[in-house]
Amino acid sequence: MSDFKETIEKKHKEIEPLFHKGGKFEKLFPLFEAQDTFLLTPPDTTKGMTHVRDAVDLKRVMFTVVVALIPCLLWGMFNAGHQYYHYSGIEAGLFAKIFRGSWIVMPIVMTSYVVGGLWEVLFAVVRKHEINEGFLVTGLLFPLTLPPTIALWQVAVGISFGVVVGKEVFGGTGFNILNPALTARTYLYFAHAKDMTGEIWAAAKDGATGATPLGMGAAFGGEGLNVTEELANRGYSFWSMFGGLMPGSIGETAVIPILVGAGILIVSGVGSWRIMAGGCAGLVVAGVLMNLLPTQTMSEGEVVQLTTWTQIPFTYHFVMGSFLFGIVFMATDPVSAASTNVGKWIYGALVGVITILIRVTNPGFPEGVMLAIIFMNVMAPIIDYYVVQAHIKNRNANLRKFSYAKG
Repeated sequence: MSDFKETIEKKHKEIEPLFHKGGKFEKLFPLFEAQDTFLLTPPDTTKGMTHVRDAVDLKRVMFTVVVALIPCLLWGMFNAGHQYYHYSGIEAGLFAKIFRGSWIVMPIVMTSYVVGGLWEVLFAVVRKHEINEGFLVTGLLFPLTLPPTIALWQVAVGISFGVVVGKEVFGGTGFNILNPALTARTYLYFAHAKDMTGEIWAAAKDGATGATPLGMGAAFGGEGLNVTEELANRGYSFWSMFGGLMPGSIGETAVIPILVGAGILIVSGVGSWRIMAGGCAGLVVAGVLMNLLPTQTMSEGEVVQLTTWTQIPFTYHFVMGSFLFGIVFMATDPVSAASTNVGKWIYGALVGVITILIRVTNPGFPEGVMLAIIFMNVMAPIIDYYVVQAHIKNRNANLRKFSYAKG
């Protein structure tokens, strides 16, 4: 094994000059540098004094996020196969469901990586900078937010929009104000709404489809029905939705894989637990306040039925949509989220509150969390600014008190 490694490193050293300035493949240096840092340990060391000595770099951070997403990916493949056979009326075992689900899901993932990767390489070559490892996350995160029935050409268009408009026009990784994967999904959500919402799954042989519980709930609430009872009558109790065997986006339906991913991000220090906790707290508070709203009103002496969607318990909002997936993997994006500790609490809490407001007040957008995170991505710099200004103001006040006491 060591001989093989030494051979690879030797060959690598032999071709390296070809990609540096003046070499035959100088323009392709970003591709060489990408495989160099990904496959081998770069020999470069800091010449002068350093401020921080740490083994963690961007590559390792992004790889940790990918690892955290794997449970959601595996579950998504199984659930896609399960939904396929369920709506086809065909009995199938565990391995058959996994195989069928991987046949459905992996082309979506590969399309995202290939098309998005081409854009990454193109911009890196033109700008003559390194290929950032950030796309390792974006390329996997985006497919997990899509329904299994999405067309591959839509995946290609969506990831192109997310990479180019959501990131590269701002200067690349670290300069974007919006989460690229979420930007890609937002584009598809508005440009191809029919394929992204409503009757979201079942690739059955007879063309049958199944609506998501979130879409059903919004419809039941608009009709003045008891949402939880109507969902239970259709097989969607709290615990069944917690389990995740239901129609929905590939990686967003099951709670346990998401919690496993959250644990990996929190323990490794990659994901902000403050944003996650703040988001959950905001969702709970807003959900409880919505339960206090009336479901009926009087108009010209007659009783008018209002939406009963406001009466759904806040616990259901955690399991019947993609809130948990969004708050764990998207809201915690270190580039587009708030950076200060206090700002992270505020940022996360507002994501939870806005998610409930969108879900309850606008049945046309029953999900809510996607738009909430995009909005808070824009607001994050403002939140950090005022948090820092408040800190400076308090510090100056304390300094004046200290100076006055000494004087």
